Amino acid sequence: MPENLTRVRERPAALNLTSNAQARVAELMSKAPESAIGVKLSTPKRGCSGLAYSVDYVTEAKPFDEKIETPGGTLYVDGGSILYLVGSTMDWVEDDFAAGFVFENPNAKGACGCGESFTV
Repeated sequence: MPENLTRVRERPAALNLTSNAQARVAELMSKAPESAIGVKLSTPKRGCSGLAYSVDYVTEAKPFDEKIETPGGTLYVDGGSILYLVGSTMDWVEDDFAAGFVFENPNAKGACGCGESFTV
């Protein structure tokens, strides 16, 4: 009788990071407080459309956080935010006037005019 074989395949990351975003995570971690274990992306309720993107240093991982290893450090995605972010791409964009993380989110159904918040 053949032995039951279970194949385990690696689960794709819930969020994709561009090389610019990975470089920014590395830069943030190079200046991080000593207690920081990574940076964390969350989607707090804020703004005129409902949810916003927030990136902060994190000192401990929560049980349902998604952990994404990058060459320069670890990005955690808040467990309560995963459903709003699955399949998204996170980029870092700089120009003469502004710099910041930019998200291409297939789950967003709308955004406010200033781009600070989104709805799902």
